[in-house]
Amino acid sequence: MAAKPFRCSTCHTAPKGRWVKNRAPCGCPLPSYRITPVHPPMRPITPDYRQSSKKAVICGISYRNTEYELDGCINDANCMKYLLQTKFEFPESTIVMLTETDPWKKPTKRNIRNALRWLVQSCRSGDSLVFHFSGHGLQQPNLKGEELDGYDETICPVDFETQGVIVDDEINETIVRPLTQGVRLHAVMDACHSGTVLDLPFLWRTDRYGYSGWEDHRPRTGTWKGTYGGEAFCFSGCDDSQSSADTSLLNKEMERRMQVCCKTCDKTFIKRVLRREHKCCLQVVVKSV
Repeated sequence: MAAKPFRCSTCHTAPKGRWVKNRAPCGCPLPSYRITPVHPPMRPITPDYRQSSKKAVICGISYRNTEYELDGCINDANCMKYLLQTKFEFPESTIVMLTETDPWKKPTKRNIRNALRWLVQSCRSGDSLVFHFSGHGLQQPNLKGEELDGYDETICPVDFETQGVIVDDEINETIVRPLTQGVRLHAVMDACHSGTVLDLPFLWRTDRYGYSGWEDHRPRTGTWKGTYGGEAFCFSGCDDSQSSADTSLLNKEMERRMQVCCKTCDKTFIKRVLRREHKCCLQVVVKSV
């Protein structure tokens, strides 16, 4: 079978002759093709965790090169990882770190969502789960009538200006309601307006005058915000109506101990933290994790 002659895509003739640079023998210019670069996909967050009953997602966001940049959030994340590994014996392979220092695991909205789904995936009785978030938090009006103060609490991923925030309703639905009997979740939220950011049905409040007691935060609409038999605890840096901020009030000695804790794995700092003013609260965490 004879081969078909080459035809120009512009003049549709079968040119014969010598090819020159960028032109066919018929004189028509050759088409130019522009190559669009393809960015590699994000690596999936799927560590092997069935070798251990302990899993953690640690998120520290500094929002670098923005007007609302934070200084201590990545350091918080590193200290939390060290605490979980040394005090609570979490294997490193079951801890997902989302910080801007790792280009493959940046704390984007998509990655945080994927990490939270991974945290509760295939959870079973005896599992101990931890979610730590250090970054910005915001409030937005709640139009469903489910919040006592009329506002939803949110956390801000690193790309929240373009992708939006993660609302407390979604956090509750993702990591609280799926908890089955025997599964325990501890969340440590260091962000503004984080008092009820997990949307748990009950809140333990202690004021400056020593009054303590449970507050009922179950939605008046009847929406269930509890677990499916498991236990969920949330320790927040401030109330829903309050804000948190970086501080430079730590003295040089405390700063040095924090650096020693995170860089050289000295247990002295964490041991002293456990003996200070939050001792009673932290003992509950120590016994239950």
